[in-house]
Amino acid sequence: MTKLFFIVGMGSFLGGGSRFLVQQYFAKQFATSFPLGTMVINIVGCFFIGVIFSASQKANIMTNEMRVFLATGFCGGFTTFSSFSLENYTMLRDGQIFNVFAYTGLSVFIGFLATYFGIQLIKIL
Repeated sequence: MTKLFFIVGMGSFLGGGSRFLVQQYFAKQFATSFPLGTMVINIVGCFFIGVIFSASQKANIMTNEMRVFLATGFCGGFTTFSSFSLENYTMLRDGQIFNVFAYTGLSVFIGFLATYFGIQLIKIL
């Protein structure tokens, strides 16, 4: 467990650093209020976690440590949206249609509300 913890941590460090660099690049290249860098990061992260998921399903292509490093660590540091997307894909594949809509709807709606209330809390303090 300790070994996997450090493997995830290393991947998260690289993923978070990569996220920062990509966002900086897009901020310099495109002067817009639209969060283009974040959107690109989310889409690239979703593609990457799809590749990792598929490769980990094939025999002898990827060790558990490599999967954890890339999927949980790197993708988790790069974007949690990729994990969100993969979880929805897995539920959809397994026929859990209600769960897909509930998870997506609640995550977006309650996440937005939580952000709003967090901002409001700090404003009143």
